[in-house]
Amino acid sequence: MSKVAIVTGSGSGIGAATAIELSKRGWSVVINYSKSADKAKAVAAKCKDAILVQADTGQDADCRKLVKAALDKWGRVDALVNNAGTTKFVKHPDLDGLSADDFLHIYRVNVVGPFQMVRACAPALKAARGAVVNVSSVASLLGTGSSIAYAASKSALNAMTYSFARVLGPEVRVNAVCPGYVDTPWQHGAHGDEGARKAADRYAGLVPLKDYARPADVAETIAWLIEGARQVTGETIFVDGGMHIATPR
Repeated sequence: MSKVAIVTGSGSGIGAATAIELSKRGWSVVINYSKSADKAKAVAAKCKDAILVQADTGQDADCRKLVKAALDKWGRVDALVNNAGTTKFVKHPDLDGLSADDFLHIYRVNVVGPFQMVRACAPALKAARGAVVNVSSVASLLGTGSSIAYAASKSALNAMTYSFARVLGPEVRVNAVCPGYVDTPWQHGAHGDEGARKAADRYAGLVPLKDYARPADVAETIAWLIEGARQVTGETIFVDGGMHIATPR
């Protein structure tokens, strides 16, 4: 029997690339979306063995529904990829641009959601001696990104990664990936095609590797953390072209 992974927010971008990459490696996958059913169906069509589950991971009942769907279909969960996320684009100096409700909404999806997913999956993951990968951001270290609330939420996700690695071991390994700029539909939706291209070019000019990531780059790292990395837990892996060590300008 093939192993089973749940990938939240897998209708596009990093989540979609991860679901497709795991499918290529022989995994069965749960493809999760909150709104974009058509995009999720297109991803499922590229996977050999997948089910679609609509769920808002900020809601505990929906998280439990996601896990139940996997267990009902395959009877196991070997990996969880917490990729679903949200933000509000607000320039950092604009302190009045963020409200308490903005923070609460972003934290509900980016922090509470992964917590609820891990809690719902924990028994199955322990039984399978599985793995969790949380999709964080280089913003968690640098305090950069789309908004202060977003950066803070990803820092919280990293801290939670360390806590889960400690309490779920030795059966379950828990790690995070921290991408930098990734060429995803999210970026194009926020900045437009021309704006996204300029942002990507600017980013590539700043980092040691002189390039920006594509979703497949992050997906390959996630797959390695799930399938290999036997002695890696409680780690944050930067997939950012070296942005976290770039010379300040």
